[in-house]
Amino acid sequence: MLRHEFQPGRLLGGAVLTLAGLIYLGDAGDAWETPWFVVIPLVVGGLCLAGVVGLVTRGIRARRRTPPSPGPRGYR
Repeated sequence: MLRHEFQPGRLLGGAVLTLAGLIYLGDAGDAWETPWFVVIPLVVGGLCLAGVVGLVTRGIRARRRTPPSPGPRGYR
């Protein structure tokens, strides 16, 4: 199996959608009653947060990959 980079934004997005699925599963199994408007902010907020985490992760990784710029020429 090929190794890949850890992507925390995708992990967070998957966790939020799994939680939304579990909420609907509990509602369908009559374990509890979930109003229709509860899951929409959860999914939208979770996906927005996952996007922000993904962008921050991308910025950090891009910053680590760029070599440091050389100082001004002429100084020794």
